[in-house]
Amino acid sequence: MALIKWFYRVAFLSITLLAVLAGYLYYSITDSVTIEDDEIFVVQAGDSSYSLGNSLSDKGLIANPYLTRVVAKLHPEWVPKVGKYAIKPDMNLLDIMILFDSGESIFYSITLLEGKTTKEFLLAMQAKGNITMTLLDASDEEIAEKLGLNVDHPEGQFFANTYRYHDGDTDVSILRHAHTLMTQTLAELWAKKAENLPYKTPYEALIMASIIEKETGVPYERPLIAQVFISRLEKGMRLQTDPTVIYGLGDKFKGNLTRKGLQDLSPYNTYRIYGLPPSPIANVGREAVEAALNPEQTKALYFVAKGDGTHAFSNTLREHNRAVREYQYKRREDYRSTPEVTK
Repeated sequence: MALIKWFYRVAFLSITLLAVLAGYLYYSITDSVTIEDDEIFVVQAGDSSYSLGNSLSDKGLIANPYLTRVVAKLHPEWVPKVGKYAIKPDMNLLDIMILFDSGESIFYSITLLEGKTTKEFLLAMQAKGNITMTLLDASDEEIAEKLGLNVDHPEGQFFANTYRYHDGDTDVSILRHAHTLMTQTLAELWAKKAENLPYKTPYEALIMASIIEKETGVPYERPLIAQVFISRLEKGMRLQTDPTVIYGLGDKFKGNLTRKGLQDLSPYNTYRIYGLPPSPIANVGREAVEAALNPEQTKALYFVAKGDGTHAFSNTLREHNRAVREYQYKRREDYRSTPEVTK
């Protein structure tokens, strides 16, 4: 009888201890972490439940490093993904491990602006400081090859937009996304283009869109500028647009377009060549492509910057020369080629 009593007492004590341990584990796993603000935590390649437990414990996020092993035993299907995560004050260990398994690490954003070259896109990425750069010293041909483009020249192939990325993502991955968006946008708008445009291919429309973007000071003028250039093409006139010349000059351009520069033999010198240059001269967004494919009707063949970011449009050379004298030869002190940015 005494043995039976002893057995029951041991069994009761064991069950009690197990219940206490289970309660402790449950409380420890489901209790919110003791932080007031978001805590940044990095899951590195090769991290296991053991190493994660040590790291979380060292940061004071969990009481015992072995708790992550318990969770891993309960949910062996959860696999921590490499990344930088934001642990929030209302999370518990289960939430944290679910977060690591989801791969929903912190996103960053970068805005690639309309009218910028591919080189300028790469420099903008480099300036972020957390994008892995692989293309900065690559040639145009190497960039096109690494990105799997169907053209030799990468200019204009990337949609100007804001992109989200993870810490450590590569310039290649971001530009691939931008190229996919450009391909989709160009195909969509090409299917809705106006009739009787002088483009044989969507690529030619993209070249025109890049010129429109570089010439535009205010958004509403894009379709008007598009029609001016289209009319000049249709009449066999040279485009005579400075941005193409500047692009062709490359590093030789020092900030002022000189008479010598206008005489340069570059295939981008639209003061010397007829038709479009051989490639886009910048990357663009949707609006420039739309303008190139659906221009606003105008009889104007010329335009000149007025000094406030807008342009004066002229139907004849005589009108244009008059506008040039008014807006270029007698420039105001506050003359500017783009609108003033108000703060």
